[in-house]
Amino acid sequence: MRKGEETRNRILDVAEAAVLEKGFGGTSIEELIVETGITKSGFFYHFKDKNELAKALLNRYIENDERIYDEIFSRARDLMDDPLQSFLLGLKLLSELVADLPNGHPGCLVATVCYYERLFDREIQETNRNAVLAWRRRFGRMFREIMEVYMPREPVDVDQLADMVSSVLEGGIVLSKTLKEPNTLAEQVLMLRTFVKMLFLPAVESPLVAVRHDRIFGVAGSGSQP
Repeated sequence: MRKGEETRNRILDVAEAAVLEKGFGGTSIEELIVETGITKSGFFYHFKDKNELAKALLNRYIENDERIYDEIFSRARDLMDDPLQSFLLGLKLLSELVADLPNGHPGCLVATVCYYERLFDREIQETNRNAVLAWRRRFGRMFREIMEVYMPREPVDVDQLADMVSSVLEGGIVLSKTLKEPNTLAEQVLMLRTFVKMLFLPAVESPLVAVRHDRIFGVAGSGSQP
């Protein structure tokens, strides 16, 4: 990697940590210059203003997010042909990934940009919106594949179900950071996994229920009375 690329990446690393901790409004160019040990002209060589820095941060974050989802759910699909079992395995792998983060998930730049939307131009706002829509399309495709094989127990809108995945992930990050409980996000992902399993897997009738049914209605075809 060339020196210029290393400097740019170092600025982005420092800026991302600062923004996730304090927000865009609480992060100044001056502190980034001090933290990275570069000159002011060196900073503006890479980013002409804070808006351009935010754009680079957001695009990098989204690309990394997409890469992680691609790797996890592709691996799950390689291991499981069944679309439901593949999705459930993907959620399990995702929960393990976030559980391994030593200090919990650092935060989501997509959510941060949303909170500080008025600070940015329309291009950044649209990039953020497209990222959320991409999550909807990704998980929506998975649920549509599942519903070709499994009927949900209750009527569901596929896009709303897909958005629920994003809601659980983003909400889990907020809970984890607010409660200072690093494992909360992983636990929420596993709870989502349980919900999806209950929504699609066929109910298994317990032996006790079956016995009671036979006693009340008689064995099918036997003509017995209660």
